[in-house]
This record gives sequence, structure tokens and C-alpha cells, in this order.
Amino acid sequence: MLLKETQEKLLPVLKKYFGYDSFRDQQQKIVESVLSKNDNLVIMPTGGGKSICFQLPALLFEGLTLVISPLIALMKDQVDGLNANGISADFFNSSQESHEQNAIFDKVINKEIKLLYVAPESLSLLGNILTEQYISCIAIDEAHCISSWGHDFRPSYQQLGFLKQSLPNTPIIALTATADKATRQDIIQQLNIVNATQFLSSFDRKNIELEVRPANDRVSQIIKFINKKPDEAGIIYCLSRKSTEQLALKLKQNGISAAAYHAGLNFVERTKTQEDFIYDKTQVVCATIAFGMGIDKSNVRWVIHYNMPKNIEGYYQEIGRCGRDGLKANALLFHSYSDVIQLRKFISGVSNEDVQVAKLERMKQFSEATTCRRKILLSYFGELLYENCGNCDVCINPPQFFNGTIIAQKALSVITRLKENEATGIVIDVLRGAHNATVLDKKYDKLKSHGIGKDISWRDWQQYIIQLINQGYCEVAFHKNNALQLTGFSKKVLFENEVVNLTRPVEIQEQIINKKEPKTTKAKKDTLFERLRKLRQKIALDENIPAYLVFSDATLKEMERARPMSEADLLEINGVGQRKLEVYGDEFIAEITSFMNEKVEKRKKNDTHKVTYELYKEGLSIDEIAEKRNLKTTTIFSHLAKLYTDGKDIDIYNFVTKDEVEQVSKAKDELESPQALKPYFEYFNAEIEYFKIRLALTIIDKEG
Repeated sequence: MLLKETQEKLLPVLKKYFGYDSFRDQQQKIVESVLSKNDNLVIMPTGGGKSICFQLPALLFEGLTLVISPLIALMKDQVDGLNANGISADFFNSSQESHEQNAIFDKVINKEIKLLYVAPESLSLLGNILTEQYISCIAIDEAHCISSWGHDFRPSYQQLGFLKQSLPNTPIIALTATADKATRQDIIQQLNIVNATQFLSSFDRKNIELEVRPANDRVSQIIKFINKKPDEAGIIYCLSRKSTEQLALKLKQNGISAAAYHAGLNFVERTKTQEDFIYDKTQVVCATIAFGMGIDKSNVRWVIHYNMPKNIEGYYQEIGRCGRDGLKANALLFHSYSDVIQLRKFISGVSNEDVQVAKLERMKQFSEATTCRRKILLSYFGELLYENCGNCDVCINPPQFFNGTIIAQKALSVITRLKENEATGIVIDVLRGAHNATVLDKKYDKLKSHGIGKDISWRDWQQYIIQLINQGYCEVAFHKNNALQLTGFSKKVLFENEVVNLTRPVEIQEQIINKKEPKTTKAKKDTLFERLRKLRQKIALDENIPAYLVFSDATLKEMERARPMSEADLLEINGVGQRKLEVYGDEFIAEITSFMNEKVEKRKKNDTHKVTYELYKEGLSIDEIAEKRNLKTTTIFSHLAKLYTDGKDIDIYNFVTKDEVEQVSKAKDELESPQALKPYFEYFNAEIEYFKIRLALTIIDKEG
């Protein structure tokens, strides 16, 4: 057990450096276990607060906490975040000059830094500092990379077992967002931490809405999806390098700020793409699976899978890169049968092919599910969800089951008539009674079954055939130009009237958005969150750091709700620690105070209109209202104009005639709608008074 005085240090340190008043879930138990010098395996979802589990103990240990991270390009992001919180940290890698590396060694020896990030390949370069004299703790991030059973096997990670042998008294904490039972056991064995305490947190990320769509016209669907989220950052995962580049190009051609990221790019290109995304200069990154690992960017609002991932671990790891701040996020997955075939080719011949095929099958089942997707996802990791989640596409739009036997018979009949030689497109053309060149050249229009399915749309037929493939009633012969062929189940449908249950295709209702409108509308919003977001962006640009390192979206949202206007109040906000209070507190308090004062002034203005309206309804004349309120009559008329615009019961034609309104309307056309009243006054040679011009323009604007 920890000493009482050590326990009492935890919450003040948590608040001072990380801005939180309390621990989440199992964080405190993990921190206490690390400080007790136990080995630990922590399985916690992305955004669940894994980093605090080793970063906080690092502040209390006397020596250095060595953090092993998989990608060099991501270490700067981690270190910047720590430095922004007032924590001394650095990173070490082979690309640094020798004098830079020596400077880091000096910092370690002089105990000037608390955390040092290093890639596994660079451990051998640490030399004499890789001893218990200097190192108090070792954290291995993305620990799933260690396991040959894991979804992202990396050989260099498998060599980390030597650490426990070399530093037997140094606690090791291995952390990952996803690992099934076999992977967890393999991690422990590979690291030689067989007595490690295991912490398994809930995998339920309730804030992420899960959605799966068929891969029909994916690019168009993605563009519409992004256009509905004009200021939100997102990641699109693709299977191939070529796909990332092609998709990024198409998005840019449609006015979306996008970039490609894959291993084929050089280090400079990859680093620039990553930094532009982190610094909110690029909205969308189209990437292969390496991108996003270890990135702490908390304001990624959505993740799209252009292709189906090869297993549920990978899928879960990748969708976890959105909504890390706990606010609403979206995970959209496109799937197709061709993805399954492509992924089968990728895993063909690997040492544990049977395991990988089984995992791919589970991923396929998840994609084709007609029950709550979150239940399937959580059960994979051994966690049961008793109620439907209400936040996945299946729960939101439950599929409609119906007896689709006749539809199945029609499709299988056409496949038979085509002698199992044609792909899905031609099968649907024949079903729909098409008369295109291929159908006519091959005389398919003469077939008895030509047009037997013309009452069903092309897209719906496509979905029904996918369902028939998935249920095993027909299959794709990829070695025969993707021809649809019958299976052993086909005869039962064609000749034995076996019932086939299908689901109605769900129509994706996309809002058509004018590209110019979202930006304009968004810019005109004057919410406190928008004000704080702009202030955060300005500070980030001035300091050349990512905006989310100033404060997360979740922290800004809490400021918007609580509206703190003193240092004590601001310090109560989650995410505001002592250092950030000292560095940014004055500016954010000033912005909140300014916003609140403007609201008070606006409220007063509305109140003064209300007083005028009440006096008007009492039957007082304009002069009487002006005298009673000690205001000018012109001010009272401006109140009436505003009240009339707001829909109040004002008999405005008591103060201006219809003929005068028509004259002002004519003048407005001839003068090309000037903003000021003086051009109108001069146009009428001072014969129509200012207040009447104002009232007439109010009527014209309201009534056209």
C-alpha cells in the first residue's frame, strides 16, 4: 500500500497539471499500482485517459519515466501536450543530431525531465542512461504491437522483453486501447511481466455513433457527409496508398481541405500532413491504418472507413481516434464483398492465417448485422450490453424484415439463365429489363426472365443480391470476372420454396448543402463556444501549438455552460490546471466577461422595446410615450419598427400611408437600396420625414 501522504498528493497533482478534480474509472487504482512499483497491463479505450496512468506517476517518481511509442512522428505531439501542462518532457530518436541527443542525456542525468519518449528501435542508442540509476518506470504505449496475435504486429516491439531482464526492479506499464484475451496473454508473456496486474476498462464509447453503409458511390456519400460538418476534423481510412491519394484529390476538387498519408510518402511529407491536421490547417486526412496512432488530437469529430478493416480490434482502435474529448462523434464504415476478398488475399499465407480468417469473419458479421452494433462490438471484448445502445444505425433505423423468397427466386433464375457467366451489374440489367449494348449484343433481351424484376430499383436489387451472397444463396466467382454463381442453397430456394428473409434497404437521406452556405452561416453564429474557439485558435497560432493543447472542445463547452468570470471559477472547469490558468486564464475570463456584458446590453435593449410596447398597447400616443420615457420620438418610432419586425401587434399604417410606402419602395429601386436614410430624405427633397422612411422600409423588408 502507498503511504497516506503519497495518496494525498494524487488529486492536487491531477488538478495542477491536468486540470481534473477527480480520476476517471480505474485511473486512481492504476496510478497507485504503478507507484507501488507493480507491473501493469492496462486495456483502456482511446480517449479513456490512458496517458495519465503513467504521466501522473512520472511526476512523483524520483527518476525518469521512459515511454516507448511506436511512431517517431507522433512523439512531438505527446511532448507538446505535456509541456503545455507544465510538465518537463522530451523525445529521443535516431534522426536527431548527436549534440541534441547529448543534451537529452544531460537532462536525464541532471533529473531535469520527467518523461522521455523513444521508439523501440532507438532503445539501443540510450546507452548508460538505460539503467535503474536513472529510470524509475517504463511505459509501453500501443502495447498491442508486441503481440503476434494482435491486430498490428510489429517485430521491433517483440524485442522489448529484455527490459524486464535488464531492469528487474523497474515497474513496467503496458497500455493499449484494444486487446482480446489471447492478445493480452501474449503481451504479458512477451514482456516478461507474468505477474502484472491487469486493468480492463469498459470498451463502451457511448459518444460515438456507429453507422455502416453499403459501398455504393462512396465518394459522393463522403462528400455529402463532410459538407454537413464544415468545421469538423476527420480521418478517412483506406486499404491502399493509391486509394488515399485518389480520394484526397477528389475531396480537394470538391472544395474540401484534404491530404493523403501513407508509408510511401517521405518523412517530411508525412510530418507536414500530420502537423497540418493537428494544427487544424487540414480538415481531412485520407490515410492508411498507421495514421492516428498515439495522436492526442481531442477534437477529431468523425472517422470514416472507406474499406472494411481486417478485424474488430483494428476497427475499434481506429474509430477511437474520434471523440476523445467525450463529445458527440461519428464512425461511418463502408463495406462491400470485394473488401472481404481483398482482405483474405492480404492474410493468405501468414503464420496464424486461421486466426486472422476467423477475425475477418467476425468483422464481416459486424458489418452485416441487423442487431445493435454496439452489443456485437462490446461482446467481442467480453463485455455484455443488456439494452440496445440507441446510438447506432441499426437502433436508430431498425431494418424491416420481410419474406423475400420471390425476389430471391427471380435473382437466382436470371443467374441460371445467364449460365452463371455474368457479374452483378448485368444480372440486375436483365432483371430490370434493360436494353443497353451488352444486353442486346448477347441477346439477353430474348430471355424469358428478362424484365421480371423491373418493379424494383437498380440500387435495391444491388442490396438484395448482396444479402443473397451474404446468406450463401449465391456467390461471386472472382476468378471468372466476378460472375455470380449458384450454391448448394440455391436449389432449396428455386425448387423447394425455402423461405428467404431479406431486409428493406435503408435509404440514406442526405441533406443537400450549398457549399458556400455552411461557412457563412457558421461564421455568423455568436455563441460563447464560437468566441472561445476563435480565441483558442488565435492563441494556438501565436504560440505555434495545436489548438486542442490550449483547451479541448470539452473544456470550452464546459466554460460555455458554467461561464466562469473569476480565476477561482475558471479553475473549477475540467481541463483547467494551475499552469493553464496562469498562462491563458486572463484572456478567457475577459472573453467570457465581454460576451456576458454584451448579452446584458442586448437584454436591456429588448427590455426597452418591451416597455414601449406596453405603453403603446395602453393607448398612449407617440409623444406621450416619448415624454413618459424621456426619449426622443424618433427613438420610439425605431422601437415600433423593431416590434413590427418581430411580429408584435403594431398598426404601423397609423404612422405611414400606403402611398408613402410605395414611394419609398420606388426610391429604393432607383437608389439601389442604400443602407442609410439620408439618400432617401434627399431624394424626396425633405418632404417625407425620416421616421416615415424608416417605417416604410421596415414594411417593405417584412412584407416585400
